[in-house]
Amino acid sequence: MRKLCGVMLLIVAAVLLAQANIPIRVTLTMMVAGDQNMVDFFQYEIAPEFEKLYPNVKVKVVGTGPGDAGSQQIIQQLQLEKDSRKDKWAIDLVVIHEAGTIWAIERGLIRPYTDFLTTKRLATMKTAEVALGVNGYVMPMFHSQTAIAYNPRFVKDPPKSYAELVEWVKKNPKKFGYNGIKGGMSGVSFVFGWVYWKSKNPDVLMNGPFDEKYMEDWPQIYAELKEFNKYVTLTAGNAGTLDALNRGEIWMGPVWVDMFYTWIREGRMDPNIRLILPEPGMPGQPMYFAIPTKAANADYALKLIEFVTSPAVHAKYIVDKFNWYPAIGVEYVAPHLGKEVFERLYRDIKEADLLKFGKRMPIADYRTRMLEAYERWVEK
Repeated sequence: MRKLCGVMLLIVAAVLLAQANIPIRVTLTMMVAGDQNMVDFFQYEIAPEFEKLYPNVKVKVVGTGPGDAGSQQIIQQLQLEKDSRKDKWAIDLVVIHEAGTIWAIERGLIRPYTDFLTTKRLATMKTAEVALGVNGYVMPMFHSQTAIAYNPRFVKDPPKSYAELVEWVKKNPKKFGYNGIKGGMSGVSFVFGWVYWKSKNPDVLMNGPFDEKYMEDWPQIYAELKEFNKYVTLTAGNAGTLDALNRGEIWMGPVWVDMFYTWIREGRMDPNIRLILPEPGMPGQPMYFAIPTKAANADYALKLIEFVTSPAVHAKYIVDKFNWYPAIGVEYVAPHLGKEVFERLYRDIKEADLLKFGKRMPIADYRTRMLEAYERWVEK
């Protein structure tokens, strides 16, 4: 055993020495969409560890903000790089939402690379193969899922489907809360899940093609959602739903799972509150790694993606520290997780539940029209 450890240390030392002897200094510039915790993740957790492995590399992290707007800002910057006609672009790696990957591919702003990515073999979630044929261009960084949180003190037998929830809110008016489509994606996800449930063509909404004939049943779908809203409490956003749950003002509501567990860890949420993913499912919001078409340092961008999606690093940072669901199979990260961490994240929603009920966001054209339909038929 001592001899084996010695050999391993020699191998690690040789790798580090080889990197230290590379005379070319590299600044790996990455743009990251998402909340501030996404920027913190790369700047304070990943960059220092990656720079230890590759001493000739300095990682520069630029945040562009949350939601599709953050991804849109990245697309605009990549378009400027393309329009400059430079042989090498200044951006080496981007982390964007699913809609952003589609925009980028349509404009020729990112390149396929996953054939060269070893850790893609470990990806089992359907988010590894996103809508409209972008497979090959992206690797998921994590899977962030929405679910329904409920207080078992008041809800002994939570509704297990959207259909059961409709009946539950009538019997418990104003005890279910969500933020509509304002102030956070947890409410938006609930609305998308409602449309999937009621639609005759949910797979088309998620995967395409876009055609307005698949929207013909929407007036009735949104009329029923407007009726549902008569029995609910509208909250102030993602945090507003969590806060109302914690204070007991509402008993149930949609939340982001990672945000929910972070609040529990920080002592801001009653640890007895539980989660359920209702049938037929709710969409999540994965983030994806993509490499710009003419990235100057695509080789090190690929190395950083491999590093983050490797089982040990993925377990330590993605799952344990940030409470995201892994982008790679649970069986690969489980050996690197303490039992308490694994049980915490999968206490209520198992991997099988995610595979069955964790849905994609709708493709961009339907997504935009779903939000417009809510404003037109539900809010007014």
